Amino acid sequence: MSEFESVNVVKAANIYFDGNVTSRTINFADGSSKTLGVMLPGSYEFNTDKPELMEITAGKLEVLLSGESDSISVVGGESLNVPGKSSFKVTVHEVTDYICSFLES
Repeated sequence: MSEFESVNVVKAANIYFDGNVTSRTINFADGSSKTLGVMLPGSYEFNTDKPELMEITAGKLEVLLSGESDSISVVGGESLNVPGKSSFKVTVHEVTDYICSFLES
């Protein structure tokens, strides 16, 4: 799917890590939401409330999930699941475009 239809977009950007990670929230009629964002090269740590599906549409990064000892390499066209109520670290090797879907626990 190359576009989302019938959504509401929150005007204010989500800006993290001095502007190196930004996203916009889109809300769907069914009550679900996603963020569409860009991460610049660097290392960042995120916390989660709900489980998340991260779809990498372009770019390359390494992800270290909380409690794991080995990183996962993720490139454009791949995705990964992040548990809720946890944290994860990313090392972004190339400008990375992503979609984050917030899942029900």
